[in-house]
Amino acid sequence: MRVIAGTARRLPLKTIEGRDTRPTTDRIKETLFNILQNEIYGCRFLDLFSGSGAIGIEALSRGAAGAVFVEQKKEAAACIRENLKFTRLEEGGEVLVCDVLDGLSRLEGRDPFQIIFMDPPYGLGQERRVLEYLAQRRPSYADPDTIILVEAAKGTDFSYVPSLGMEVYRTKEYKTNMHVFIRMQEQERK
Repeated sequence: MRVIAGTARRLPLKTIEGRDTRPTTDRIKETLFNILQNEIYGCRFLDLFSGSGAIGIEALSRGAAGAVFVEQKKEAAACIRENLKFTRLEEGGEVLVCDVLDGLSRLEGRDPFQIIFMDPPYGLGQERRVLEYLAQRRPSYADPDTIILVEAAKGTDFSYVPSLGMEVYRTKEYKTNMHVFIRMQEQERK
C-alpha cells in the first residue's frame, strides 16, 4: 500500500498486522480520489474508522488543509502516527484514539469538514449508527455541503438514508465493495 499522488507520492504506508483492518486497495483509492479531485485541495477531511490512515493521508498528500483521524484501536492509531511522520504530513493530521461516536462528539464546535469519510467494519451496521448520529445532532462540523462518503460491502442497504434527511447522490461499485456518496436532502440544504 502506498500514497498514490501528491507531495507524498509513491511513499509506502504501514498497516497493522492481522485481519482487524481491511486497507483500501491502491486501485480503488485512485478511483475514489479521481472522483473527489475537485473537492480535495484546501478541504478539511475527517477519516472515521481510519485503520492505517491511508485515505486521510492521501487527502493530505493531495492538498487537503487538514485531516482528523478517528481510530479506536491503539495499534492502528500508532500506525497512523508513524505513517504521518514518514510521509512528512504530521503537521496537517490529528489522531483521536476513541470510539467513532465519542470522536464525533469531541469534534463538536469545530469548523465544518468538507468531506467525512468512513470505512467501518462490514456487516455490523456501524455506518448507520454514524449517519443517524450526524442526522440527529446536525453537528457544527458537518454543514449542508459536506460530502459524507461511506465505503461498504457491495449490497449494503442504504434505503433508510432519506428518512434521516439525507440523500444518496452517487454510488460507485467495485467487485466486492462500494463507495456511497451522501449529502443532506435538498430541502435541508441552505
